[in-house]
Amino acid sequence: MGCGRVGAALAINLSNMGHSVAVIDQEPDSFRRLPEDFSGQSVTGVGFDREALRQAGIEDAAGFAAVSSGDNSNIIAARVVRETFGLKNVVTRIYDPTRAGVYERLGIPTVPTVKWTADQVLRQLIPLGPYVEYTDEVAEISLIRVDISEDWLGRTVGEIEDVTSAQVAYITRLGHGLLPHRDFVVQDGDMLKLLVPTGHAGAVQYTLMHPVKED
Repeated sequence: MGCGRVGAALAINLSNMGHSVAVIDQEPDSFRRLPEDFSGQSVTGVGFDREALRQAGIEDAAGFAAVSSGDNSNIIAARVVRETFGLKNVVTRIYDPTRAGVYERLGIPTVPTVKWTADQVLRQLIPLGPYVEYTDEVAEISLIRVDISEDWLGRTVGEIEDVTSAQVAYITRLGHGLLPHRDFVVQDGDMLKLLVPTGHAGAVQYTLMHPVKED
């Protein structure tokens, strides 16, 4: 639902991946964002209207994304799709990060646009992390990328986890992702991704940017 810049890009990407796609928007001019060779279906209507949803094939759909510019429309559409048509694979774009947390607690996955954009801009402005890749607002767990002091090179994943109380989710080395065990030795150029309690992300980064404190 929604054929703005985000909705059009999402529809095009899904179509290019070989999925059958239907796009709903109440403004016919919005479909101009789709290429002439777009193989999906364009439905003019309100995204939470049951007939419009049926016309778009919601009863056979594997997933639904509500990405219009209105928080209220997105959440109403998501609830109609879940509660009326029984589709569980639903995601909603929300501008208000406070409301996003509420909807997460209702079991509707959300993408808080403003918070995500702010995080990305902040990531570019500040040369040192932590760089937040993803945050589960309900569980209050974040996946972060961290910068590390040279003093940590040659140390093991187990040592990092013991000191920070975080979990090393994976390491990227020379462009390849690795799932490390505790004895895995960190080398120069490695990119570390850690799972941490959201409120402790800064402390974890601070620890890893300073020399190792020996017992």
